[in-house]
Amino acid sequence: MTAPAAFDRQWRATTLGMVLVMSLIAFEAMAVATALPTTVAELDGLAYYGWPFTAFLVANILGMVTGGTLGDRIGPRLPLLGGLTIFTGGLLLAGLAPTMLVFIAGRTVQGFGSGLVIVALYVVLGAVYPDRARPAIFAALAAAWVIPALLGPPIAGAITEHLSWRWVFLGLPPFILAGVLLLLPALRRTPGATPSNEQGGGSLRRTGAALGAGAGIATLLYGAGRLDLLGLAAVLAGAAVLGLSARRLLPPGTALLRRGLPAVIGARGLLAGSFFAVDAVLPLTLTTVHGYSPTAAGIPLMAGAVGWSTGSWVQGRYPDLPRFVFVRTGFTVLAAGCLAMLVIVVPGGAGWVAYPIWFIAGLGMGLAMPSVGVLLLEKSPPEQRGANSAAMQIADVMTSALTIGAAGALVAAAERGLLPLPVAVGVVNVAMALLAATGAVLAGRLRSAARTVEPLPLAA
Repeated sequence: MTAPAAFDRQWRATTLGMVLVMSLIAFEAMAVATALPTTVAELDGLAYYGWPFTAFLVANILGMVTGGTLGDRIGPRLPLLGGLTIFTGGLLLAGLAPTMLVFIAGRTVQGFGSGLVIVALYVVLGAVYPDRARPAIFAALAAAWVIPALLGPPIAGAITEHLSWRWVFLGLPPFILAGVLLLLPALRRTPGATPSNEQGGGSLRRTGAALGAGAGIATLLYGAGRLDLLGLAAVLAGAAVLGLSARRLLPPGTALLRRGLPAVIGARGLLAGSFFAVDAVLPLTLTTVHGYSPTAAGIPLMAGAVGWSTGSWVQGRYPDLPRFVFVRTGFTVLAAGCLAMLVIVVPGGAGWVAYPIWFIAGLGMGLAMPSVGVLLLEKSPPEQRGANSAAMQIADVMTSALTIGAAGALVAAAERGLLPLPVAVGVVNVAMALLAATGAVLAGRLRSAARTVEPLPLAA
């Protein structure tokens, strides 16, 4: 039987709208790093360089939790439209910011709006598309990150150099309006209020847990950048707060990949954590160890994005194959890619091999990530799609923050002369390969396609 296409006539406008909205969020994520050095120089904010990222991340978690709660209670329309409005407001605030603190506030608003939007898109996807069409739709959404990954940094650099860094933010709102217009017909057809067994107290506690998780991540990342007693105290305190908060935001058994929904959500975290930690130190390795220019050092990241899109396309062509097979294969390929990165840190290793290696690692992510999303929708009843989608995104952010923070601590140790940088990066590569290999071994726990009706800890 022919696989449904993402752009079949009955879904064309909806898919275009979702892809456009996701592309704009991706472009902003890719472009801000390029524009930020100029931004902080103009706003005299070098001391706050890391906070635009941290503020976005913290607010993003809160937006995901809020979006999941609203999506299950009233449907995806208000979270999606409201999230896009808030995201647009954050773009305007950042683009017009007279000071660094206002710019950070704009990034915070963007993060909250982005969290609302991403979760709402998952709810729309579950409501609009039939089961067999979902692999193709997830492939289209993954492809929405490719063009921003390839073109976002050079476009943002050109805009910053020839116009102003402010237009990196101020130029996006008209395109967001176009995405809203494409999505409106689908939003009118999606269900409104959905029966839910979550009560107000549970919702408030989950919101508090989201704030705690964000604060824990921020504290942990702050501590990971220091090599003193204060840094150690911050890491321990941040990890403790994050752990307590995670218990309220994720299904029981997620950390152990217990069979069913916890395994699906845990697998998403393992995938993101292992890939993005290596991704974060790759350009640094090429520039420091091999003397590559920033542009040349960024090419492997583009290759990874192309590989990711290719893997997503492949899994979308075979909607009838068991999803856990794609997840296991993706984990295996990713583990091999992370381990192969040792080639660029050993004495005499060649830097150019990072290009094909990271394409292969991206291919593994493309096979596995969309398949995890399909499994999440299969295992989630309609009234829990919002909360479960939020939990999956939160697992992604939390695990990535932990692994990137650990990688940053190793790099900081290398900069202090405690160990050579190649050794620090090699430890990151091996550790992330082991993390991905663990996911491959445990992927069988995703095997069952039966719907898992297991609410989050505070859903009742």
